[in-house]
This record gives sequence, structure tokens and C-alpha cells, in this order.
Amino acid sequence: MNRISEFAIGLLFGWGLLISGMTDPGKVIGFLDLAGTWDPSLAFVMGGGILVGLVGFTVAKKRTRSILGSAMHLPTSRDIDRRLVLGSLTFGAGWGLAGFCPGPGIVAMGAGESKAALFVVAMIAGMLVFEVLDRWAKARATRGAGA
Repeated sequence: MNRISEFAIGLLFGWGLLISGMTDPGKVIGFLDLAGTWDPSLAFVMGGGILVGLVGFTVAKKRTRSILGSAMHLPTSRDIDRRLVLGSLTFGAGWGLAGFCPGPGIVAMGAGESKAALFVVAMIAGMLVFEVLDRWAKARATRGAGA
């Protein structure tokens, strides 16, 4: 039942991205082009997402189990550290350069957009590079602490 629900929610999310035009990199670039022909429609989509998120997290904080019965795993860290800032800057730069973020990129790739497929491949490669470097840094720190 959980997998069916996950699929349905993902399908609804992807459909919403398609309907709102968020799978079109031109829409994202237009939003970021403050000095040119600025397109504020993405701000409304973001605002709607933030509102839904606020309601969802408010309800989730009061629960110990999800609607489908799984244990709740909400984030507990509130630290703003170097990794968070660098990750946010990298995400924002990639979003601005490519015109895609992960969700719309995957949906656009599924719709046959070749630029989105290149974006998704680069995104996965970036995740793999991060994992390798993160494991290397943790192993190095462990060796340094034990010396």
C-alpha cells in the first residue's frame, strides 16, 4: 500500500509541475532575469509550495506516526553550517544555469526533454562525487582523530 501511495503522490507532484510550467527551463530563467523580462509566476508556485509545507509540517509535528502508519522522521538539526551554505549555493547555481531543479528535471526528462536528461545525468554524477568525497573526508578525519 505504501508503494502505491508513494507512486500516486509522485504522479500528482509531477503532474502539478507539468501544469504549472515548472518543467520549462525558460520559466525558471525568466524568473531569475530580474533586469530583463521578469516572470513572477514561479514566485506564486513557490509561495503555494511553502504554504502547503507549513501546513504539512505543523500537522506532522503533532503526530508520532504518518497517515499511512510509518514512524515519523522529522529533521531535528537547526544548524546553519558551511555544508548547508555551500550546498545551497551549489543547488542555486545549478538551478540558475540549467533552469531545472531535481523534481522538474526528472519530470521533463520523462517527457522526453534531452536537456533535462543531461541535467539528471549530471545531477546523479554530482551526487556520486559528493558521496565519494564525503566518505573520503570522514575516513581521513577518523584516521586523524585516532593518531
